[in-house]
Amino acid sequence: MNEFFKKIPFLDNILKGIGQIMLQENRWTGILFLIGIFLGSWQCGVAVLLSTAAGTFTAMKLKYDQSEINAGLYGFSAALVGVALAFLFETTVLIWILILLGGALAAVIQHFFIRKKIPVFTFPFIIITWVLVFALHHFTHIPPSVMLSSEVVPTEYDDFLACTNGFGEVIFQGGVLSGMIFFLAVFISSPIAALYGLAASILGAGLSQLNGEPIKEIHMGLFGFNAVLSAIVFSGVKKTDGLWVLIAVLITIAIDDLLIDNHCLDSVGGVFTFPFVAGTWITLLIQKVFLKARSNG
Repeated sequence: MNEFFKKIPFLDNILKGIGQIMLQENRWTGILFLIGIFLGSWQCGVAVLLSTAAGTFTAMKLKYDQSEINAGLYGFSAALVGVALAFLFETTVLIWILILLGGALAAVIQHFFIRKKIPVFTFPFIIITWVLVFALHHFTHIPPSVMLSSEVVPTEYDDFLACTNGFGEVIFQGGVLSGMIFFLAVFISSPIAALYGLAASILGAGLSQLNGEPIKEIHMGLFGFNAVLSAIVFSGVKKTDGLWVLIAVLITIAIDDLLIDNHCLDSVGGVFTFPFVAGTWITLLIQKVFLKARSNG
């Protein structure tokens, strides 16, 4: 099977780009993510494929570093732009065009930060999607997608399922099955990252419940998905890795709850993965200061 993907490197790069949504350079993770997305919505599935292909193709045409393209680094922000637009809006011709253009632009912005050696994670996706959502809301009359208005049926297992739902909401999927598939997708690539992410999702749900956040949205995983990503970034087998995971997750949850409670980013579609990016940046800064003080001491 590996030989098959070697014969079609463009497809391999797309799949790895989708896997990199949760920082996994793994084509099988990407395939499972795709399955989970298509189970939730065929429009989101097609959008992810198109936007990731647009980002990867742009990187190839602009002759960016081949090893970075092969690792999927120009696909994940592009993938999230695509799925976000398909999730938030009815998929008109304009939305499909913006999915392609947004994917291409995400690759260009990602490349700028890679060259500057700045770890921006999903920041290109956030900026592009905020701008597009704001413009679409103010200058078009495209209706929201049916997924936004679909009711979530509560079950007796909601407390248990909230932990994997946090994985699902990273890629805008609220289905229980999608969340479980996404967890498995990360687990086959990195068991330690998946387990740290699971713990972070539980912690995010628990702390947000103590903070009085809406229980329905907690069960959907909306207060856990940013914590999942922060945990994955710092996951590792060392004892100190666990400490950095905890610090990053607590900071991310605090930022997430603060922004949502104050409706800070409602006009641009929501917080998306900004709490993850901000929480990770702050933790990396703390880590740098700590390590510098330790070496000087």
